Amino acid sequence: MSSYLPFAAAHRPPGHLVAWTTDDAQSTETTSILWENEGFTVSGLVESERVQYVLRLSASWQLRQFLLFRDLDQPDLWLATDGHGRWGEMNGAHRVELDGCYDLDLRGTPFTVSLPIRRLPLEVGDTAELPVVVVDPDTLAVQPVLWRLTRVGSHRWRRAESGDPGDTSEFDVDEHGLVLDQPGRFRRALVSP
Repeated sequence: MSSYLPFAAAHRPPGHLVAWTTDDAQSTETTSILWENEGFTVSGLVESERVQYVLRLSASWQLRQFLLFRDLDQPDLWLATDGHGRWGEMNGAHRVELDGCYDLDLRGTPFTVSLPIRRLPLEVGDTAELPVVVVDPDTLAVQPVLWRLTRVGSHRWRRAESGDPGDTSEFDVDEHGLVLDQPGRFRRALVSP
């Protein structure tokens, strides 16, 4: 018998709203997930980093576009992928160093770890090694990093980052595959509706 349990839909017709606070309660992130145009649009506002991000995802949670706004009306960073691991900037510049990555991690948010969790049908005990695009919102540095993502239980996961043995976290997700709490980092504050 398979231990893989697909997650519930991460949206409802009016949308889905989720919020986290940092463990020290100094910052809040509010993220909305909307179904539109045959895919998801995810918008997040991270107070501590003073950034807003937008992710455009396919129906199967495959990343298509990432936009990062800091203090301007136009995006500071705008990346797109063709769904086959090839990346570029919206101005047409090919980002060869990111090729092979399917997921993206924006530092300072618990949301982006949900992308591979929702997308990969890992069973309990399975591990996947994933090249992930990591974005630093302060410097706009973008680099590929290798993650080891392990499904520890039906709703429990472990994420380890290669090259940084101290950057390992274990956390639970809800029925939608969204992070509940990341000890020492974030706590779930709200889910609606």
